[in-house]
Amino acid sequence: MHDLRELLRHLQSQANDSAVQRATGLNRRTIARYRAWASAHGLLDPAQVLPPLEDLQQLVATTFRVLPPPQTISSVEPHRALVLALHAQGVEGAAIRLRLQEQVGYTGSLSAIYRFLHRVDPPPPDVCMRVERDPGCEAQVDFGFAGRLIDPASGLLRKAWAFVMTLAYSRHQYVEFVFDQRLPTWIALHAHAFGFFGGVPQRVVLDNLKAGITQACFDDPQVQASYRACAEHYGFLIAPCAPRTPEHKGKVEQGGVHFLKRNFLGGRAPTGLVQANAEVRTWCLTTAGLRTHGTTKAQPLLRFQTREQALLRPLPPAPYDLAIWKRAKRHRDSYVVFAQSFSSAPFRLVGQTLWVRGGSQSLRIYTVDYALVATHTLAQQPGERRTHPDHLPPEKLPGATWTRASCQALAAEVGQSTTTVVQRLLDDGVIDRHQRVIRILKLRVRVGDARLEAACARALRFDDLTYATLKRILDRGLEQEPVAVPTPPATAHTFLRSATELLGHLFGGAAWN
Repeated sequence: MHDLRELLRHLQSQANDSAVQRATGLNRRTIARYRAWASAHGLLDPAQVLPPLEDLQQLVATTFRVLPPPQTISSVEPHRALVLALHAQGVEGAAIRLRLQEQVGYTGSLSAIYRFLHRVDPPPPDVCMRVERDPGCEAQVDFGFAGRLIDPASGLLRKAWAFVMTLAYSRHQYVEFVFDQRLPTWIALHAHAFGFFGGVPQRVVLDNLKAGITQACFDDPQVQASYRACAEHYGFLIAPCAPRTPEHKGKVEQGGVHFLKRNFLGGRAPTGLVQANAEVRTWCLTTAGLRTHGTTKAQPLLRFQTREQALLRPLPPAPYDLAIWKRAKRHRDSYVVFAQSFSSAPFRLVGQTLWVRGGSQSLRIYTVDYALVATHTLAQQPGERRTHPDHLPPEKLPGATWTRASCQALAAEVGQSTTTVVQRLLDDGVIDRHQRVIRILKLRVRVGDARLEAACARALRFDDLTYATLKRILDRGLEQEPVAVPTPPATAHTFLRSATELLGHLFGGAAWN
């Protein structure tokens, strides 16, 4: 109610209750009751000095009779013991009413049940505590729906979101509009915000957005692996809010996202994404940055520049190279799948689930406990394969890695005869001799280059280039045996008489003999 001393002064100076009502706005029946009380205690004399307010309040508390409400006894009161017993068992109000109707014929309302329970077991007061942070200690981040903006790629309107990062001490903020909330966008927005502030806060408070937190939990939230790597790169701590507690980042909720919607976005016509981001940055440095903040009573930009900016951690020399982490299975074909491309992993890990980290230039494969087992250059096109020979089973290696070119190169290392054998087999225009070539070249491991070269020379001498022949030559040690020179055939004799002499008698001539 109004100040009691002020009310008594009006009662001393005004004999008419209507005049006191116009001056104070109180009900005339209330004024009449206070006039009667003041008269009984000799407080209506205009010449009398009123006691201090605390004394008057004490006098009111001990002598002023408060009128009881029209109804003082609840319809539930006769059944107090039963209701309290049910309430202690956790039975809700609607069920308590039903039990009362069944057992004692209760005819009262459900509201009466709730009023009775509220009086006998009032809920704890809903209180909160404002927490202020030291300069450079904390930033809070959040996404808010920003309506529709024009996509520069298509020229069409698309749903857009506003990313807001607010420094907890100064309330200076960074805003950027985007079309999605995916992990690459989330990481890039952090880098842009830190660049805008010129430094990094000690910790970043966020809600349980999937790009940052893969599993929300009160005690041990699971942080997205790429976001963890980003935090390690910039040197800030990730501080997720507990589930369903947006008030834990109230500085960005109210003074950030809500203020942006009421001020910058309020009544704004749709524009292009690039234009909106350029204008909102100016807004952060002027309208938002130079306003007098309702809590700090200071301008956020000035407070940031004079007290907080120097206490931010310095930026690293290079921005964070976005890494996408994914769980992938090492399949029987020796590969894991990432971004529609294939990368080999050691064959001993077949069937296991691995961590795959894809950066802008390289791809790394880890075990579940983050032990590095493979590194590849990042595939540029879907469907590409990256293979390391050591990752394949030894018995499967030749068929996967011995190409025509590699077979020719190995044959050249052995010698000219081996090169000739390999080339003639590969040049067969009807039958694919590639597997035979591989088997021949694998003999090099068992017998050495010199013996294989000699065996190929002997096979060429006899024009028999089968694998069985070469193996038989080596098994019997025939590659060093001299090759017998074949005896030339006898000289052919020719007839010494002419055809006329031999056959002239057939045409009337004399016989030759």
